[in-house]
Amino acid sequence: MEKYQPSPQWINLFVFVKDPENKNLLARQYGPQGSFTFTSQSPGEHQICLHLESIRFALFYDGKLAIHLDMQLGEHTNDYAEFAAKDKLTQLHLRLQQLVEQVELIQKEQEYQRWREERFRQTSESTNQRVLWWSILQTLILVATGVWQMQHLKSFFKAKKLV
Repeated sequence: MEKYQPSPQWINLFVFVKDPENKNLLARQYGPQGSFTFTSQSPGEHQICLHLESIRFALFYDGKLAIHLDMQLGEHTNDYAEFAAKDKLTQLHLRLQQLVEQVELIQKEQEYQRWREERFRQTSESTNQRVLWWSILQTLILVATGVWQMQHLKSFFKAKKLV
C-alpha cells in the first residue's frame, strides 16, 4: 500500500559522517525522527553511515521503516527567503549576498581543481620516475647478460681449443 505509520518511539537512529581523511564530522544519535547538517572543509568522498538500533526486542515487528535522505549541496543549501526575513534585507542586499556566496563557491571549486591537478601531477611524476628506473634496470640486466654470455662463450672456445 506504500503507506507508512509513524516511527515507533523505541527506535534510535545513529548517524556517522566521515570526511576523506577519515575524520569524524558528525556522530549523533537521533530518536525516531530528526535531521542533520554538516559542513566539510575538505574535498573528496565523504562517508555517511546510518545505523538503526531498537531500545527493546523487536523480533516480531512487521512494520516497514522508511528513511528519507534529502541531500543538498552547494548553493542550494541556503534558504535566502529566511535570511531576508530574519535580517530584514532588501532585494539588493539579498542578491548581493547570493553573489558573494556564489563567488565563494567558485573559489572553493577552483581550489579543489588545483588540489586534484597537484595530486594528478604527483602521480604522473611518480609513474614517470618508476618507468625510468625500470628501463635503467632492464638495460643493466641486458648488459650483464651479454657480458656473461661473452665470457661463457670465450671460456667455451678456450676449453675446446678453438681460439
